[in-house]
Amino acid sequence: MNAAEPYEPVQYHWFYNQQVDSRDSWQPFSREDSQRLEDAFCQAGKSGREEVVVAIEGRRYDVRLRERRRYAMYWEQAPTEVRRCSWFHKGSKDVTYSPYTEELSDILEDAYMIAVTLNEWKTNVELPTGETVILHNPKLMIQHPNSCKDYPPSPNERAQPRTLKRGIDSISVEIPEGEPERVDHLVFMVHGIGPACDIRLRGIVQCVNEFRNTSNGLINRHFRQGMDTSTIGRVEYLPVNWHRVLHGETTGVDKDIERITLPSISRLRQFSNDTVLDLFFYNSATYCQTIVDTVASEINRLNSLFLQRHPHFTGHVSLVGHSLGSLILFDLLTNQETSSEGTAHDELHEDPYIDTADCSYESLEEVVRGQGLEEYLKVLQREQVDIESLMLCSEKDLKDIGIPLGPRKKIMNYVKNWKRNRTGGGHAAQFETYSSSVGMKRAQEHQTPTTSAVDYQHFDVGIGQVSIDYPQLAFHPQAFFAFGSPIGMFLTVRGLKRIDPNYSFPTCKSFYNIFHPFDPVAYRIEPMILPPDVNLPPMLMPHHKGRKRMHLELKEGLTRVSSDLLGSLRMVWQSISQVPAPALAEGGVNSMFPTDEAEVLLMEQDERKTVKVGMLNRGERIDYVLQETPIESFNEYLFAIQSHLCYWESEDTALLVLRELYGNIPASSQS
Repeated sequence: MNAAEPYEPVQYHWFYNQQVDSRDSWQPFSREDSQRLEDAFCQAGKSGREEVVVAIEGRRYDVRLRERRRYAMYWEQAPTEVRRCSWFHKGSKDVTYSPYTEELSDILEDAYMIAVTLNEWKTNVELPTGETVILHNPKLMIQHPNSCKDYPPSPNERAQPRTLKRGIDSISVEIPEGEPERVDHLVFMVHGIGPACDIRLRGIVQCVNEFRNTSNGLINRHFRQGMDTSTIGRVEYLPVNWHRVLHGETTGVDKDIERITLPSISRLRQFSNDTVLDLFFYNSATYCQTIVDTVASEINRLNSLFLQRHPHFTGHVSLVGHSLGSLILFDLLTNQETSSEGTAHDELHEDPYIDTADCSYESLEEVVRGQGLEEYLKVLQREQVDIESLMLCSEKDLKDIGIPLGPRKKIMNYVKNWKRNRTGGGHAAQFETYSSSVGMKRAQEHQTPTTSAVDYQHFDVGIGQVSIDYPQLAFHPQAFFAFGSPIGMFLTVRGLKRIDPNYSFPTCKSFYNIFHPFDPVAYRIEPMILPPDVNLPPMLMPHHKGRKRMHLELKEGLTRVSSDLLGSLRMVWQSISQVPAPALAEGGVNSMFPTDEAEVLLMEQDERKTVKVGMLNRGERIDYVLQETPIESFNEYLFAIQSHLCYWESEDTALLVLRELYGNIPASSQS
């Protein structure tokens, strides 16, 4: 009889349950997070009465140990179950192992400890669930249906037994890498139209998680020296969701649209209502205000919460906008205030040419009754608002004293029209105004207005946008990255032909317009800044493995070979005819096509340094184009939609963001 091996306690690992298609999918925490949970669990004791909260996954989630629940801190997400795991089971048709409950794991561990200590195997363990587990030996443990205890299994039941494994090291599972504690940069990512952000119809949270994972992997590979010397931590990316608020119960817009939607081709119409209509909503003053307020308030909320959870953060904050989200951020950034201009900006925004002291031609009561808003008269009087101070109120002021959205819009529309009438239609010296007012007045007082006046303004520096009250961000962004952006098209449609080269965002000094060459929604920015006779191609973004893609190099090589061949033929012909060839005296055609890759990169760097493209990006290049993949190059129309949604998974895009954020820290290229 073999001597019994010494018993070693099982190593616990913590998992969380991530529902996939309404089915359980248990995912392991990183080893660092699992150890944090295990340490907190051991310190609190199994029967600890006080709740213990452990921040995990880059402090984006909290785990409440007593509840065994994992809570998202920055976005809305249902709590997920957390489990301290040690024993796992898998059926013949299952792909992965699933953990037993903690109670069943304790029963199995006790039985295993006895079997090892006494060296007695082939023992049966009866589970409270009715199944029987047979411990044949440390490597073979099987769970059988209850009938196996008294009768041998029938042929139909032989597929039902489940294999058991003890400890996470005995099963095949991918444990995620842990994240550095230190955050160097914070990036807020704003989505475009619709609730789905990529070709797999995932939401903004899932897409940002994908981008964050890609970024972490690139930091490990391209900034290894900085990580080894602890000069680099990580970049945190947080999603900003405005679609949920716009289409929520507060606005009621979905119900209004549903009443007028035709019943035919219902799926296509539903898709259009969820996505394409967002473009029209953004060009409505009423809903544009809602969208911009939501984006700014959500960014400020997330920023404040992040600082609470990372009190030692001293890094910079940047912004990313995809599709329509980039236009929202562009308009928001053009209307930010620097700390030095504060009050002057408010006065300019509210119209500095109006004599607000001369506002006593009618009373506040007449204004309120004329708009059918008598019920809010007492609210205004309680705040000691008269007609003069009403003309100075912003929409935020009215919101702070409790006036709802509909009446608020009605009052602001009246104030705007009154100011316009008082100034004879505006002042061309400061800006031009294109306005259209549509809609009908409601006959009954309790009904809210459906539309409001829409103004489009472009200032001397050339920034056209809907005229609304733009909120302020709580920080000055380091950089703004636009993915697949229609900014250039929208500015052109608003009547803007050229962006003043001297213009820059008031609070953000860097701007990058990143696009896929086949993206049907993306437009360039640099041609709107450069003189019309300057034809400057966009900067080609380097591949994350350090070279141009092979098919692009092949295409360039063939072009170079054909050019060299043509030059050789010309040289032969000219030598025969004895015609001077001045072009060849300077190196010929070959001088235009350097064959050394380092020389190509040096030329690109020199081009980036010498060409000054306005001040939107501190004089540096703005437009950056991705390299299409070989399969995409076969048919650009086939991959057009996918190319607009590719940025969330693009390693080239993430690497460019990292290189611009980290600036002076060199990034190595992988061949």
